[in-house]
Amino acid sequence: MVEFLNIFIGGLILGGIYALIAVGLSLQYGVARVLNISHGEFIMVGAFLTWAMYTFWGLNPLASLAIVGPAIFVVGFVLHRTLFTRLRTSSASPAAYEGGSLIATFGLMFIIQNLAIITWGTDIEAYSFLNTGVSIFGARFAANRLTMLLFAAGICVVFYLFLARTRLGKAIRAAAQDPETAGMMGVNIKRVLALCFGLGALMAGLAGSLLSMCYPIRTTMGLEYTIIAIIVVVLGGMGSIVGSFIGGLILGMVGSIVLYIDPSLSLVAYYFIFILLLLVRPTGILGK
Repeated sequence: MVEFLNIFIGGLILGGIYALIAVGLSLQYGVARVLNISHGEFIMVGAFLTWAMYTFWGLNPLASLAIVGPAIFVVGFVLHRTLFTRLRTSSASPAAYEGGSLIATFGLMFIIQNLAIITWGTDIEAYSFLNTGVSIFGARFAANRLTMLLFAAGICVVFYLFLARTRLGKAIRAAAQDPETAGMMGVNIKRVLALCFGLGALMAGLAGSLLSMCYPIRTTMGLEYTIIAIIVVVLGGMGSIVGSFIGGLILGMVGSIVLYIDPSLSLVAYYFIFILLLLVRPTGILGK
């Protein structure tokens, strides 16, 4: 029973943060049509901003979410209104825009990573926050990891309700389905696309803040999380927000099982699932 709880709750913890990471990328690609290879760098920046505010100013990492999220949202919004909007208007076709934006995000990845290395160096950093153990039916978990799960799940639920229940959320869903028709119905497409890219960056920044509470961080960690996000998005279905939730939980459970067997095989298992999915169901679980 204890071993089962360790694997199951451990899977929920990993799945919650994976879902939060993937939702941002799914929004950026599903609506803004940008497969953001620099997505993991926004996670890294969020993690280091939280670490810096806690280490130097003593700011509670949970309180820093209210600073990190909006700050990274502004960066993402401005990036889309300048770089990606220019690419979109100058591209000959949607396919050309997707290819050009993909290359641009590769460059953006190296720019952000190198700026982070100049600012924070290459050392592994960590801090101690809520490290006390919590017992659940005999299985013990660090309080910071359970807190990360609760906040990740809460953010995902709030974001889903925002998309499903608000007028702006309806505009985002309309732009994802048919941007031309949505534009004719009065939706400001340029603003909505920039908003989606900014929200994706915000979700990545929040994920980075939560990750920094539980795991050591480094300025070269971004690519690993970008790969995980892409696998989760493909698993759930490209552009499907609910699919990202489901895909994150599935990958988290797989990761927890593999960690129990052999921690060194985690990424191998993720890649295996990714390749198998491309062969068997390339549209993903909820993809069309």
